[in-house]
Amino acid sequence: MHMDPLLPSLVAAIFGILLLALLLRRFNQPHVVAYLLAGVALGPYGLGIIEDQITLDRLGTIGVILLLFYVGSRIHVRILARHWRISILGTLLQIAASVAVVGIVGWLLDWPLARTLLIGFMISLSSTAVLLSFLKGRNELDTPLSQKTIGILLVQDLAIIPMLIIIGFVGGNGHASAGQLAGQMAGAALILALIGWLAFAREIHLPWLSRLLAHDHELQVFAALILCFGLATLTGLLSLSTALGAFVAGMVVASSRETGWVDKSMESLRVVFVAIFFVSIGMLVNLAYLWANLGLISLLVLAAMLTNTLVNALVLIVLGETPRDAVDAAAMLAQIGEFGFVLVAVGWGSGVIGNEGYQLAIAVIALTLLLAPLWIALVRQLLKYAAGRLPLFSQGREERDPTA
Repeated sequence: MHMDPLLPSLVAAIFGILLLALLLRRFNQPHVVAYLLAGVALGPYGLGIIEDQITLDRLGTIGVILLLFYVGSRIHVRILARHWRISILGTLLQIAASVAVVGIVGWLLDWPLARTLLIGFMISLSSTAVLLSFLKGRNELDTPLSQKTIGILLVQDLAIIPMLIIIGFVGGNGHASAGQLAGQMAGAALILALIGWLAFAREIHLPWLSRLLAHDHELQVFAALILCFGLATLTGLLSLSTALGAFVAGMVVASSRETGWVDKSMESLRVVFVAIFFVSIGMLVNLAYLWANLGLISLLVLAAMLTNTLVNALVLIVLGETPRDAVDAAAMLAQIGEFGFVLVAVGWGSGVIGNEGYQLAIAVIALTLLLAPLWIALVRQLLKYAAGRLPLFSQGREERDPTA
C-alpha cells in the first residue's frame, strides 16, 4: 500500500512537540516554547526532517488567523474602555516610548522612518500566547496584577490594527495603486467604526444564529470558521491583513451573547494551527546564521528585554503602580510577541527590511520568547532580594505565590 511521504514527517513533528512539551512542563515552561524548539529541531536548519516550508508557511498563516481570532474573542472593548487608565493609556505610552527609544537609535544609524517605526512597533508588542500560558501554569491568571497586565496585552493586540496600516503606508516599495490605497482607507474606516460601535453598544444580539445552530456541534464548527475566515477574506480583499479581519471577527464574537459556543467549537483547531504557526516560525530560525552572529543577536535580545522592562516599569509607575508591582508586570511584558513576526513579515514584503534584517529579527523575537519565563523568574528573584534591602521595593499591592 502506498504511504504518503508526508506521514513520517508529520509523526516526527507531533512526537517532537509532545516530547519537548512534556520535558519543558517539568520546568514550568509554556507549550509555545516547545513548539518553537520543535520547529528549530525539525526544520531545514536543524535535522532537516521537515523541509516543505511552503506548505508549512501556508498552514502557519492559517494558524495566525485562528490565533488572532482567539485573542480577539477575549477582548471586550467596553471593559477595556471602562478600565482605560492602565490598559489603554499605559499601552499607548509604552508604544510611544518604545518608538522614541528606537527613534534615537535610528537617528544615530541613519535609518529610514519606515524601519524605525517597524522596529519600534515590533519591540512594543508582548506575547499573549506565552504570558497566558505562563500565568495559567502558575495559577496566577486571576491576580489583580495579572489582570492589569493581561489588559495591557489585549490593547497591544488591538494596536496591531493601526500598526499594520502604518507599515503598509510607509513601506519601502511604494508600488501601492490608487485602488489599493482607497481599499485600505475604506477598510481601516470600516474597522475603526466597527470597534467604536462595539465599545459603546451594550451587547450584540443574534438570536437567529442561536436558533439555527442550537445543539448542533458540527454546524457550529463551520459557522465559527465562516465568522473567522469570512472577515479575514474581506480585509484581504481590501488590501489589509487577513489576520486583522480574523482579529476583529473575534471581537464581534466576544460582544455577542449568542456566540458563547464559538470558543469551545474552535478550541481544538486553534491548538493545532497555533502549534503549526510556532513550529513554522521555529523552522525559519537559521542555526548557522544564529551561531555566526551570536554576539550581535544576544546583545539585541538583551537590549530588547531590558528596554521593554524599563519602559513598561516607568509607564506603570507614572500611572500609579508601586515600583515592585510595576517591575513585576514589566518583566512579564519584556518579550517580543507573536505579532512581531506578523509585522516583520509585512515589513519584509514591503521592502522596509531586507533578508539580513528579516533573519536577524526572526532570531531575536524567537529567543525573547524562549527566554521569557526565565526572565520573569530572574526579575522576581531580584525583586525579592531588593525588597529586603530597599524600602522602595518592599511594598506591593498584589498577593503572590510564595514559590514564584
